[in-house]
Formats: sequence, C-alpha cells, structure tokens
Amino acid sequence: MNEAPSQPTRRKRRTRLLLAGAGVLALVAGALALTVPANAATQICSNQTGNNGGMYYQMWTAGQGSACITLNSSNSYSSSWSGIGDFVAGVGWNPGSTQSITYNGSLSASGGTNLVSLYGWSTNPLVEYYVIENWVGSPNYAGTNMGTMTSDGGTYNIIKHQQVNQPSIQGTTTFWQYLAIRTSPRSSGTITFSNFVNAWASHGMNLGSMNYQIMATEAWGGGRGNSSITVNHGSSSGGGGNPTPTATSGGGGNPGGGGGGCTATLSAEAKGSNWYNLNVSVSGSSNWTVTVNMVSPAVVYNTWNVSASWPSQYVMVAKPNGSGNNWGFTVSPNGQWTWPSVSCSAS
Repeated sequence: MNEAPSQPTRRKRRTRLLLAGAGVLALVAGALALTVPANAATQICSNQTGNNGGMYYQMWTAGQGSACITLNSSNSYSSSWSGIGDFVAGVGWNPGSTQSITYNGSLSASGGTNLVSLYGWSTNPLVEYYVIENWVGSPNYAGTNMGTMTSDGGTYNIIKHQQVNQPSIQGTTTFWQYLAIRTSPRSSGTITFSNFVNAWASHGMNLGSMNYQIMATEAWGGGRGNSSITVNHGSSSGGGGNPTPTATSGGGGNPGGGGGGCTATLSAEAKGSNWYNLNVSVSGSSNWTVTVNMVSPAVVYNTWNVSASWPSQYVMVAKPNGSGNNWGFTVSPNGQWTWPSVSCSAS
C-alpha cells in the first residue's frame, strides 16, 4: 500500500458487478469527462466527475437509454433514468474513509435492477466494494458467499468475487469485489462502515488506500425509475484539515525499533479524516516478529502483506506471510494521532 488516495480524473471503463442471472457478469464501457466543479441544483446527463461544495460527485452511463443526476446541494442529489442499459451516479468523498455515514432518501423503479449502495474503491490492493442498502429487482449474489454479519440493525450477506483482466479505476487488470448485501432493504439509516471493513478483513478481504466513496444509485437492465438521496458523515463531520499523525520517537527520523538482529522502520502513507496508513520496512532478517504497541484509544483495523495477531486490544504482533519485508497497517485513531511504537526480533 504505497500509493496515496487519488481523485480519478477520468473513468474510462466500468465493470458491471451485479447483472441479473446468477453467476453472470457483463462488461460495459464508457468514458468520463474531465472532473469539473459543479453548482447546487445542477443537472448532469453525461459522464462526469467533479466537486460540488466540497463533496465529490460522479455521473456515469453506458449510453443506452437516458439518465441524469441533479445536484441539489453538496450532499444531496436526485436521479432519474429510463430504458437504461447501465448507469451509476452519486455523491460522497474522494478519498473515502471508514467513517460512519448517515443517509436518507427514496428509490422508485420498475424493470431491471436498481440499487442504492455505499460504493467505492481502494488501491493496493485494488478493490471495488459495495454495501447494498436498498433495491428494486433482486441483487445478484454471484461470487463466493463468505457468510453473514450484523450491523446497524440488519443482517448482511458477505460476497467475494474476483474480476480477472477486467476494467477498473487503474485500467484493465485483476481485482477483487467485496459486497455486503442487506437482507431487508431500507431507505434510510446509518452505515457503520468500519464494521464492514472489519467483517471483510476477518475473511482475509482487506481494503487498501481509500479512493473515492459515494452513496450511489445504480440501475441496469432496461428499467426506469428515480431516486433522491442525502448523505452525511455520521457523528464526526469532516470539516477542516485532518490532524497529522505524529511520531513517538525523536531523532528527526522515522520511528522504528530494533534488537535481536532486525530493525522495523515506520513511514507515513495516506491518511483520511479518521484513519491513516503506516508502512513498515524490516531489515536484517527475513524471519522476524514485529510488535506494534498502539497508543490508546487508537487501534489497528486493517493490515496488508503480513500475518497479524492481537494478544491485546492495543498490541499487534506481525510475522512474515511470504510477501517480503515491506508491509503495513491502517490505524483508526479515535482522536489519538500519535504513532505507535514498534520493536523487532529475529528468529
């Protein structure tokens, strides 16, 4: 995870995730216009991304039928479609985060499949994810059913599916899709997204650096309908700059710990409004154990390229998993932005 979240200036293609018919995934393509600013009450009926009052928005259609999004305010939109082949539109954040979000709105449709979802991408690893909240026409469950989870008063089915050599925000490549599909649709509520991140991670489904994240309306299959959605971050709104994580050790360099034949060195990576990533580089041994001591109440909620265990809430023990000596983890600071300390021992 050595790439900061970025705002995609073009969305050249989009992989269709949930086409009707079990096990069937179809591919569609389209080109987005360059990102542009928008004003409130702006209607957009062509492919475009941009910024409206500090919020990210996206409008994408495959070209069949008609579809439009109207930006009513920075965090509120309405959309309509007719005879649509495929479209997705919404507002949110770029980059996204694991903050809880609240939303309310409506979805009215006939024909085809129509969804309201928290939708986004991560990079390193490249993942397309959905938390599907509402639908007209049944969502498709193509992929591996990893079980169920409960959050925010509902039960969700967890689905994992690999897309091989398919279009993505990084061009044609292989990537994972992670889904959480609510068993009973709803039109408003809170999505405690960290619960979904943790549930996915418990099945080895780790997210990387957050790219864009929107509360999306999506439709395909020739239907028609409309939606109206308002979305906000949950208890902590994201105004102003985010605190910068700080190192605990002095000496002008990156904090790290050594001893017993190896050294672990921390370095800063991407950060969001309530998360940040740290890279770890281990030198001196290929058979090592790194102990990470968090500063309460900050916790680790995601790792990559490492096998991790937690002897206690604020202590993580990391060992090689065959991916080399460079790995990392994501911290949920819970208001505490001081970096953890690390120590390394070689076997």
